[in-house]
Parts: sequence; C-alpha cells; structure tokens
Amino acid sequence: MDFELNDEQKLFRETLRDFADKEIAPVAPEWERTGRYPTEIVARLRELGLFGLNVPEEYGGLGADRVSYVLAFEEVARAWLGAAGLFGPHSVACVLIARHGTAAQKERYLPRMATGELRSGICLTEPGAGTDLQGIATTAVRDGDHYVVTGAKTWITNARVAGVLPVLVKTGRAERAHEGMSVLLVDTSSPGFTVTRDLPKLGYKGPETCELVLDEVRVPVADLLGGEEGRGLQQVLGGLEIGRINIAARAVGVAQAAYEAALGYSREREAFGRPISNFQAIQLKLADMATEIQAARLLTYWAADRAEKTGGRVDMEAGMAKMYASEAAIRCALESMRIHGGYGYSAEFVVERLYRDAPLMAIGEGTNDVQRLVIAKALVSGGGRLGW
Repeated sequence: MDFELNDEQKLFRETLRDFADKEIAPVAPEWERTGRYPTEIVARLRELGLFGLNVPEEYGGLGADRVSYVLAFEEVARAWLGAAGLFGPHSVACVLIARHGTAAQKERYLPRMATGELRSGICLTEPGAGTDLQGIATTAVRDGDHYVVTGAKTWITNARVAGVLPVLVKTGRAERAHEGMSVLLVDTSSPGFTVTRDLPKLGYKGPETCELVLDEVRVPVADLLGGEEGRGLQQVLGGLEIGRINIAARAVGVAQAAYEAALGYSREREAFGRPISNFQAIQLKLADMATEIQAARLLTYWAADRAEKTGGRVDMEAGMAKMYASEAAIRCALESMRIHGGYGYSAEFVVERLYRDAPLMAIGEGTNDVQRLVIAKALVSGGGRLGW
C-alpha cells in the first residue's frame, strides 16, 4: 500500500503549484471582482497542455493518469476555482470523445481540443431537467444526412468560447427513456445556435455560465457521438463520473486554500497580547479542518486511482469523493471565516470568495443527495467493495 505520489506526479504538482501561486492567485481577487475574463490564464493553460489532460498522447494530449488529473484541478482551484472551470468541463468533453467517438470524430476533434485551439464543455442541463436527465426536452429529428435539433439548455459553462459542444438530445421514442437519448457534437457556429445570456452567480466567477437555444440547428449525422443512436445517457453518465472526481479535486483545493488562509491569519492576528493561534478554541478548529481536508484528499486520490487501475466505472468511489470533499470545502470555508472574525466577511480577504465558491461543488455534477443514492445503490447491490 503506497500513499506517495510517484516522481512524475510530484514534478507535475510542483509545476502546477508554482503556476497557480505566481500567475493565478495574485490576479484572482481583482479579476473576479471586476468580471474580467482571464484570457492570460487560458493562454498559459494552453502552453502547459492542460486542455489535453484527458486526450490520449496519440492525438497530441497529455494522456494524464487520473491522479495527475486531480492534482491539476486541486492546485488550480486552490488559487481560484474559476480558473479550474476554464478547462474542467472541457476535460469531460474530451473523455466523451476519447471513449466513445468514432475514429473520424477522434481525428477531427481531439488534436485541436488537446491544444485548446478548439474548446468545449458539456451541454446537458435544461430549464426543466437537471438531476433527471431522462426528462430533457431537446429533440433531434433525422432529416436525410442531418439531424435538426430544437431545444434549450442552461448552466452551460464556457458556452461562449466553445467551438463544439456535446449536446444530450432525444433522437427517438423508446419504451425506456434512456434508449431514445443520444449525444450530438454540435458546432457552435451553426445557424440557430444562440447563447441567450450569461447567468449571474454567487461565486465561480471567471468562466461564463450560460443559457442557450438551439433553433432547428442542423447537425451532420457524422457528428452523432459513436455513430449509434440510443447510447447518449450511458455515455454522459460515464463522463460525469470522471467529472465528479474533478469536482472533488476542486473542492480539496478550495478547502486547502481556506485552511491556509485561516492558519496564516491565526498566526498574525493577536488578541489579549498573543497570537490567536495560541488559543485552544482556534487550535481545535484548525485541527478539524486539516483532518477533514486530508480525509477528502485521500478519498479523491483513491477514487482517481481506482478509475485509473480498473479502466471502468467507479460510480461509488467518485460519488464518495465528490460528496465528502464538497461538504468539507463548505465547512472549511465557514470555519476559516469564523477564525478571521469580521475580516472574513470582507471582500479584501480571500476567505470571502472561498465561502461563495464552495457551495458550487455540492451541486455541480449531481447534487450530494444524488451522490448518496448512487453510493447506497452500489452498497445494496453488493458491488460496493470498501477498502483498498
């Protein structure tokens, strides 16, 4: 049993940490406050190859192992959650195409996605369908060698900058709803594809999150993911599983940032003639935070390692990691704010942003209540093996 990163992973982490500390953290407060798009960070993500994390090496990507994948999101999110969103949904789209795309689709999309020349996201949620993806209303009707797509999507991150989006649609009627669902790779420059507005958000500033409309958008049949109708729900659920490990890693990064801010402040802030870190009440909070963060980190790395080694679905492990890490991030952000006292409520201190960012991870990629159901289903079915 080895809980250590290998040398390559350690070097990868140090490179990312240096990048995040020097090029993201210093600009995040001002750019988040003013709503400035982080163009320079996007350029550096391209240079570092992070848009190609989940693209196989044969298509020009990093082909990173799953633990390296989570290291990337942990370190970037520790500096600014918004910066992690610039390549998070894109990475899930890469998984979908790398796993399920036809040979032609992989050749067409993955090399440009690896460099960040072609950016993407994941286009699932609708105004009337979030957790219940089988309830989507967007349809794709076959018309010769095209599908005609009609519907609306919401909460789509990176919608304005994406060149292609995997869109979950209904391609037919079936006795079981999921059998009538497919994924189309939609060119966002197509007539009828319109981003209608950016959604205002409590946190997670930086990348845009949008509503969009597809008004009789014509999509070539060749852009049906995998070339087979009726496989869409299974395809996206597999991608969301990797996305949940991504969210868990981001949550660990946010929690770590909250802890570091609390620890640093407690050493500097004095009360009654001594640093507040000397008071037992503060020490208890720091101890709880550190323990929770390390537990969340180990769960996340475990889920990533299981995904890497099995090569198959790890719904239970990903659900555990995402659920626990996101709740830990919320608790740590709140405790850090309490340690800061009144200053924790000020936008001049990073903890205020962390407090606004943290709740997203409990909602994104499936709410935590849904994750509990996923975990319980695995346990009850007998497939929920615990331990290593």
